[in-house]
Amino acid sequence: MLSLIESLKILKETNAVIEGHFILSSGLHSPKYVQCAQLMSNPSQALKICQSLAKKIKMEFDEFDLILSPAMGGIIVGYELGKLLNKKTIFSERVNSEFKLRRDFKIEKGNKVLIVEDVITTGKSSLECSKLVESNNAIIVGYACIIDRSNGKSNIKDKIVSQVELNIPTYQKDKLPKELSSIPPVKPGSRIL
Repeated sequence: MLSLIESLKILKETNAVIEGHFILSSGLHSPKYVQCAQLMSNPSQALKICQSLAKKIKMEFDEFDLILSPAMGGIIVGYELGKLLNKKTIFSERVNSEFKLRRDFKIEKGNKVLIVEDVITTGKSSLECSKLVESNNAIIVGYACIIDRSNGKSNIKDKIVSQVELNIPTYQKDKLPKELSSIPPVKPGSRIL
């Protein structure tokens, strides 16, 4: 398994974690930005992280049948972990602002499901996936992600297994620390505000 230091080195080298002044999709400001798509665009580095996370998942979850990931960020991570753990992997997609199963994906009654994301911050996408699991009379065994940046503040009450936990501070626009206010902000991200 990779250590925290080794994992952070890979995340920084692939620009999955960058430093500066960022306006997040929530409107809050932060000195760090997380974009796991950058990690996943480097297959050899992504494999190292996913192999390590797969080992942690095996240690924490005795048995499960299926991996469910939210589109977009969780698709590649879910696929890689499914391949490493030899588990069927599906993903959900937004249809009229709500996660749905499409492409003839199914969650069978009684399936034990692991929900996999790239990053968990508020847990919103993961919890939306959990509604799909519950509506199909299946069982959620837990959640897994590459980066857990929720700092214990997500709405997920079940176990979260992550490769890295990051405590990244966020600030209101009118309450920026001096070192952040001196840097022009950048608005990256994939979610439309």
